[in-house]
Amino acid sequence: MAANLHPLIAVVGPTASGKTALTLALAERFAAEIVNYDSVQIYRGFDIGSAKLPREERRGIPHHLLDVIDPQTVFTAGDYAREARAVLDRLRRAGKIAVLTGGSGFYLSALVRGLFAGPTRDASLRKRLERSAARKPAGYLSRLLTRLDPEAAARIHPNDTPKLIRAVEVSLRAGKPMSEQWLESGESLAGYNLLTLGLSPPRELLYARIAARAAAMFAQGLLAEVEGLLASGIGRDARALGSLGYAQCLDCLDGKLSPAEAVEATAQATRRYAKRQLTWFRRREPETHWFEGFGGAPEAADWACETVQSCFARR
Repeated sequence: MAANLHPLIAVVGPTASGKTALTLALAERFAAEIVNYDSVQIYRGFDIGSAKLPREERRGIPHHLLDVIDPQTVFTAGDYAREARAVLDRLRRAGKIAVLTGGSGFYLSALVRGLFAGPTRDASLRKRLERSAARKPAGYLSRLLTRLDPEAAARIHPNDTPKLIRAVEVSLRAGKPMSEQWLESGESLAGYNLLTLGLSPPRELLYARIAARAAAMFAQGLLAEVEGLLASGIGRDARALGSLGYAQCLDCLDGKLSPAEAVEATAQATRRYAKRQLTWFRRREPETHWFEGFGGAPEAADWACETVQSCFARR
């Protein structure tokens, strides 16, 4: 490893693949600290639906960028990259290794590679899109984005109007899909020697775990969590309320879904999301070392620790 580069570990993989368990094992083995890159866990109060690890289960390991943003605050991938780089620099000065973990590949990419220099905002175009969305049937912006950029449309919730408008705007103004522009890096993270470890368990086993997790979240009180968030004054337009589980809870509270239907809808949406996550990580992180199993398996921890020691010893 080059003398001037500091070790940095990232754990990637689909939701419910065991990233948290593997990250804890790595942090304990290398006296590391954990840095979150999940775009929902970063918000205060979004606990059950984001599968946020309770404080009492963190084994005394410092966790960064969890519960740090008010849900009403608009927090972008660019904001995340700035905050995370500041955390990493503090840990490096203290001689600590960081383990990055989460499910938001776009956040991780923003941190490691920087963001593409997208076109500036066009106030006139945005107003036209807002007016069209208000006049036309629900889902108009999502359908429009699907024609322009299917990949971007697949990862943006149909109710997330700000993101949809920005994606349409960027695609129209640049003359090419925003998802293609994501591959154009900005200012990359400097001073670190990044090793990426990925989890890719068998699909059927992963889907079964996703279904069990969705049921468990509702059993643990996800509906009550959403009711509490709304009662605290958080608006329904808060971005995190459009995420997996939370959006289905809103539909349940509105009478559009029964609790059982909300569980199944959450599991179905999560399965689709997990497939997109794997595609994203394999495309965006081609140098990832993959483990074909769950992160909680004892052999996964052994493999990960051996991979870290071997790779950093060679660099």
